[in-house]
Amino acid sequence: MLKKILVKIPFAYTLRVHQLRWSRSLRNQFSTFATQRSESPLPQVMKRHQSLLRRKLGSSDPRLQENKITNLGIAISRMNGVVILPGETFSYWKLVGKPSKRKGYIEGLQLSRGEVRTGVGGGLCQLANLLYWLALHSPLEVSERHHHSFDPFPDDHRVLPFGSGASVFYNYVDLRFHNSTSQPFQFNLWLTDEHLKGTLNCGEEWPYAYHIEERNHQFHVKDGKNYRENEIWRRVVDKKTGLTVTEELLVHNYSEVKYEIPSAKPSVPAQGPVTM
Repeated sequence: MLKKILVKIPFAYTLRVHQLRWSRSLRNQFSTFATQRSESPLPQVMKRHQSLLRRKLGSSDPRLQENKITNLGIAISRMNGVVILPGETFSYWKLVGKPSKRKGYIEGLQLSRGEVRTGVGGGLCQLANLLYWLALHSPLEVSERHHHSFDPFPDDHRVLPFGSGASVFYNYVDLRFHNSTSQPFQFNLWLTDEHLKGTLNCGEEWPYAYHIEERNHQFHVKDGKNYRENEIWRRVVDKKTGLTVTEELLVHNYSEVKYEIPSAKPSVPAQGPVTM
């Protein structure tokens, strides 16, 4: 209730944001973050992924997607090659810093306070989505991850399960991974004309493979509003034996949908798990 009230009072909302940012900055002083970067990739690739830079997003201005690409390029330049040593924590905002016009960031799409808006640095969630997806295919522990409270656009060339992304907002809505293993890990990121691409590398061959599956996907209507629901599961498989070591529910998504859904009745769940 308090959050809804603050959103409706611009001054109160701004004051609260400053308070949260100051509090996070203070707590950051007591953490050990990954800051070392290397131009040489670690030898073992654990996972590769790419996402389209340009997609149809409702009636939004296509120019904002071009702006997003500019913003992504700046953020990648501050993060590419970062090595997460044993005992260190990867922090999205520790590496990227505050997006500002002075740094070259421009207006892009943002999902904020339950609406689609524009703002300096908009579009950086696409990078967070890719990083989160890569990390799910590794033993890195997700110590902080947030998700969008609503689904603004219908699927268009979506290749990952709904709800498998991450939301970021400087600096208190962060994306963090902790390395509790004895091996270093490294994110390598780059842009092509059409895609944002990345790999997660490791110092040595890792004995396990990680499979992400979507289950129980459906649309439905409640109290006149459209909703989308699913579950994201992860199976850890021993590479030598092919046997499943563990299976866990990572996320149960339940979000309001801002577009027309296929029907007013629950849809038939996806045909089998979607494994990427």
